[in-house]
Amino acid sequence: MVLALIAVLIASAWPAAEAAATAAQPAAACQRRCGDVDIPYPFGIGRGCYLYTGEGDVTFGLTCNLTADGTYRPFCWEYEVLGVSLRRGQARVRNDINPWCYNATSRSMDAQSTWWWDVSDSWFHVSDEDNRLTVVGCNSLAYVTSVNETEYMTGCMATCPSVGRLENGSCSGMGCCQAAIPRGINSYWVEFEEKFNTSGAVAGFGRCSYAVLLEAASFEFRTTYVTTGDFVESTGGKVPLVLDWVVGKETCREARRNATAFMCVSRDSECVDSRNGPGYLCNCSAGFEGNPYLLDGCQDINECEDRRFKYPCSVPGTCINTPGGFRCSCPDKTTGNAYYGTCEANKSQLGVHIAIGVSVGLALLAIILSSAYMIQQRRRLASVKRRYFKQHGGLLLFEEMKSNQGLSFTLFTEEELEEATDRFDERNVLGKGGNGTVYRGALRDGRAVAIKRCKLVSERQKKEFGKEMLILSQVNHRSVVKLHGCCLEVEVPMLVYELVPHGTLYQLIHGDGAAASHGHGSRIPFATRLKIAHEAAEALAYLHSWASPPIIHGDVKSPNMLIDDGYAVKVSDFGASTLAPTNEAQFVTLVQGTCGYLDPEYMQTCKLTDKSDVYSFGVVLLELLTCRKALNLQSPEEEKNLSSHFLQALGENRLEAILDSQILGEESMEVIEQVAGVARQCLEMSGERRPSMRQVAEELGRVRKLSRHPWRGGGGRGSSDELEKLLAGRSPNTYSELQVSNGYLSLNDSAYIGIQSPR
Repeated sequence: MVLALIAVLIASAWPAAEAAATAAQPAAACQRRCGDVDIPYPFGIGRGCYLYTGEGDVTFGLTCNLTADGTYRPFCWEYEVLGVSLRRGQARVRNDINPWCYNATSRSMDAQSTWWWDVSDSWFHVSDEDNRLTVVGCNSLAYVTSVNETEYMTGCMATCPSVGRLENGSCSGMGCCQAAIPRGINSYWVEFEEKFNTSGAVAGFGRCSYAVLLEAASFEFRTTYVTTGDFVESTGGKVPLVLDWVVGKETCREARRNATAFMCVSRDSECVDSRNGPGYLCNCSAGFEGNPYLLDGCQDINECEDRRFKYPCSVPGTCINTPGGFRCSCPDKTTGNAYYGTCEANKSQLGVHIAIGVSVGLALLAIILSSAYMIQQRRRLASVKRRYFKQHGGLLLFEEMKSNQGLSFTLFTEEELEEATDRFDERNVLGKGGNGTVYRGALRDGRAVAIKRCKLVSERQKKEFGKEMLILSQVNHRSVVKLHGCCLEVEVPMLVYELVPHGTLYQLIHGDGAAASHGHGSRIPFATRLKIAHEAAEALAYLHSWASPPIIHGDVKSPNMLIDDGYAVKVSDFGASTLAPTNEAQFVTLVQGTCGYLDPEYMQTCKLTDKSDVYSFGVVLLELLTCRKALNLQSPEEEKNLSSHFLQALGENRLEAILDSQILGEESMEVIEQVAGVARQCLEMSGERRPSMRQVAEELGRVRKLSRHPWRGGGGRGSSDELEKLLAGRSPNTYSELQVSNGYLSLNDSAYIGIQSPR
């Protein structure tokens, strides 16, 4: 919808005027109202009536159309504009509701389960304060994710209770749910999870599910939306959506340097930085109102006569309007406080002197109280920092560091990390994800580090944070990113890691971003891919089997694997990690992770186990074999999900069809099929049937030896004997069954996956 909104704003651009100061002002005869909606500048109807940004073709142009009910309404293309707020920098529009409906005849879902828009080059963002992702239906699970699938993901699930338990106005999970969206987004995908949507297949409920971004304040749930499926009919298929906008993409400080293009042209206006990032708005100064984007557009408010305000002075005081304010005056030959009605006849000069003395005394008292208040605030800030430090387990860490002199871990102050990142400047951002933002930094000792500002920490995590940091600080593995320390004197802790300079495995495989210069998937030798997979598997096996206590990563994916010199891999981003649960109460109850990598069993049970990491690693292994993305919404339906596409191709003996063509030309099919067999075992739907990460690492290690073994080019019985000796060390529990028969290595009596004896 918003893509179409911006398209119409593009449609009516005109050539730039000679002088920016002239171009910023609309024509005097411009239409400023359409129907019952005011159209304030910088928006406008018709040429010369709205702000032309001068960047691309994006403008603030609208049209005023006659609608079917005989009234005129403002539109952006075919989408209706409900109103524009200059002070808040917002526009309300009607957003389309996208249903996904069950077809009882074909026992399938009609239409697509996903839709998207992208206005990343525009001057608009979806308001995170005013809008919510809203899902309506019976057992309906939907997400909203970033277009590139790595920046953010949020979603919610509307459950399917008995019809009698639904309540009008309640959108807390039964038949309706809502979830907050990230700040500053200007592109997203909305997608239904097909496995969990059963609307239309359950008696008593309508056949459609709905997912839409809408203005939370304007939405009220009705039970008929689920029982009869009349959400679209009752709303006309459209709901309000709030968009934030700016008139410049610079900060106020930067915009003022170009006086001819600065948009806050009214004399009594002020510039306001956007809260969504670079960009600014204009507002009239206090005591003024009007349009700050027009010359002399901000007019003084006459508080003495404006009926919107209560008369500000007390009788017998007289109100006198002043620019931006007012003052109260006592009548002639009287003195006192006209604001409080204490005007009295003039008295002797003694009273004047007394009044002056009292005023001076009050001024001194105010200075003393202000100083005391500042001192108190500083002490209060220090107290808050101490409370956060204690709350996050800082005392435990401090005591452990004193008792264990060999512990290489540092407790940083907030000031140290602000200095290292230039006060968390946006130019130092390395990446953003669902668990926080990572910044590049340089410590005072010259070490280059990556500093992660976490977003949210649960109450359980707060209580155990210090303990978990102590455990993570002792993780010492060449393929796990080293944790140097943390900062605990802030509300949400910050973590300090070693900096790995060459980007992520995702960028290396798909040729995107910082790792592009280091190589990409189509040029990575198979031996290097196998090396990366083996080292990553050993790191996860270390976390599962040798860390004390064991650690479950929780978000294994190629963007969380960093690449160092020599294609050495380092597992990173423990934002979703947890210690292995020891009882039922410790299981995670909120599904988190990344679409395409999520363990389907975890999605159903909300129980995060080490086998969840195994499934996600299997998807990473497929990325290395195929150079395809784990989830590609632009691909045909059967190829969107890489793991499903792989298993289908394997079942149809079409493995070569989805493999990267480069590795087919440089490695024997027998070795490639061995790796594919490991991936298939990792992707078992049941966690109990998957191997452990330790078994996966051992198997990949054997395959590496196999790929380098000198017998691979020879033949005869000796080579076959060597093969059997090489495989003899395999643990009998690595997979369900392992056989060498007729020259083939087969797993679980499934379709042939293995290696052929050399001839």
